[in-house]
Amino acid sequence: MSRPEGEGCSIGVDVGTTSVKAVAVDARGRVLARARVAHRVGTPTVDRLEHDAALAWRRGPRRAFAAVSSELDGPAAGVAVAAMVPSITAVDRRGRPLLPGLLYGDVRGRNTASGEDDRDGVQHDSGEDHDEWSRMLGWAVGALPNAAGYWPCQAVATYALSGIPAADTAAATSFGRLYVSGGWDQSALNELGVEERQVSVVSPLGQSTGTVPGTSTAVAGGSVDAFCEQIVAGADRPGDVLAIFGATLVVWVVSGEWIEVPGLMTFPSMEPGQVMIGGPSNAGGLFIDWARSVVGAPSRRGHGSRGDLARDDHRNGDSERIPVWLPYVRGERTPLHEPRLRASVHGLDITQGPESLVRAAHEASGFVIRRIVGRSGCEARRIVATGGGSRSLAWMQAVADATGLPVDTVAVPEGAALGAAFLARMAAGLETAFSASGSWAGVGRRIDPDPVWAAAAASRFERFEALSPGG
Repeated sequence: MSRPEGEGCSIGVDVGTTSVKAVAVDARGRVLARARVAHRVGTPTVDRLEHDAALAWRRGPRRAFAAVSSELDGPAAGVAVAAMVPSITAVDRRGRPLLPGLLYGDVRGRNTASGEDDRDGVQHDSGEDHDEWSRMLGWAVGALPNAAGYWPCQAVATYALSGIPAADTAAATSFGRLYVSGGWDQSALNELGVEERQVSVVSPLGQSTGTVPGTSTAVAGGSVDAFCEQIVAGADRPGDVLAIFGATLVVWVVSGEWIEVPGLMTFPSMEPGQVMIGGPSNAGGLFIDWARSVVGAPSRRGHGSRGDLARDDHRNGDSERIPVWLPYVRGERTPLHEPRLRASVHGLDITQGPESLVRAAHEASGFVIRRIVGRSGCEARRIVATGGGSRSLAWMQAVADATGLPVDTVAVPEGAALGAAFLARMAAGLETAFSASGSWAGVGRRIDPDPVWAAAAASRFERFEALSPGG
């Protein structure tokens, strides 16, 4: 069988918290090749989260890109990178990271000049932090003054592929006060002792910044993983709930009207007249994998390598005998914004084993979704599940039961990489409008709530809320 022509294909690379994923796709969004390069996430203390940026942000994207490129007959038309926000490291003149790669929520990016600290010295946040990246930058400058550059993950990975440290305008929203009115604020940079030449290039969304050296492959500026997930998920009608099951759980409720709710974020949707309400939570894959390791259950990693739902530890036992697990191993983001919170298990007894605790952990993710949906005031009709966790049948069934909503898993779980591949097509001039990305969305499987388990979970949700702050 002949290999597909590269000139009609595009490649998306997603630098995630625990791995780099890459897909090569054709004009209809069909996956022709995929690759995954694992890396470690460092948690040296409870309030720190970092990567070995040289491995995760530079070498990983190169390896993943090379792997899928080798499956094509000739160079791809375009490539784009997606990654989490915010993030930062310092680099040398060759774009090689010199510091750990700081990730979202790291204490070194928190505001310690104001706010209330608890007895452990961890700040109490009252809302989503829109200036975290500038404080991360201040940390990097203090740790390594006069570095050649201070770049987010998107710029490091894009430079590794093209020699251009580019982030797009979607990623630039994470730069806070340092990037306003379509450009860097030089005076704000000067306050931190940084010049514009030391920060990343910012390019328009879906436009080319150059090419992969020695090829005609167009390169787009690095974008935001959650945004890339959104454009190809198919959660495009009011009442849809987009749930991204990555290392972080990200929840967006689609609404036909602008709604602002304390603790939640509201952004315009790609669909005219619609908005997305919600935000990120720590009840994602980092919590689930930790919980599974604590109780001795096999890791969910490795399941569903072709995107199928893995029947790892599907629901079993007594629906009434499941404990309630508060998932705050690293505090909580949306909607509580409390980094000082810690996890706890309630209602555990001697008759319950590892399967009950894993089920409780899975339900905790569903309870967070239910909480965000409830606070949004929107009437939800279904959950559209994407991300690596959407391949776990046990997790998705627990979410369906915990929310009382059907869960439609996407056909391609590497949603951020798929969305990045669409941006790559735009950079290559093969697409001109975001509306075309809707045709790339597809449902892999629908999972309906089980009435018996949903009724039991509803009672546990009431306890989950009562035990949480403000309950």
